[in-house]
Amino acid sequence: QVQLVESGGGLVQPGGSLRLSCAASGFTFSNYPMSWYRQAPGKERELVASITSITSSTSYADSVKGRFTISRENAKNTVRLQMNSLKPEDTAVYYCSVKRLSYNYWGQGTQVTVSS
Repeated sequence: QVQLVESGGGLVQPGGSLRLSCAASGFTFSNYPMSWYRQAPGKERELVASITSITSSTSYADSVKGRFTISRENAKNTVRLQMNSLKPEDTAVYYCSVKRLSYNYWGQGTQVTVSS
């Protein structure tokens, strides 16, 4: 079965950095695009960044462009999100996601809190 396990969240001051990781299992990781989403309290879940399977082309939400970098390491079935210049509005639960056979799979999420 598909399993996605996020890690790396925490409390960081504005302007700081965090690196999130997502360990995937239960499917052929290298064949699928991967995405990071986030959900802040009282808000809908939003797409933050995506990376394709073959060429590792990336795309980002306008709000994180130039600050966040998504990457993947197919040999380790891992997708990462490097987050720099963090802002209080980046505070949210961050989720790793894969769409397989028309179904979206999600991890349990990792909390990121940006506060002084």
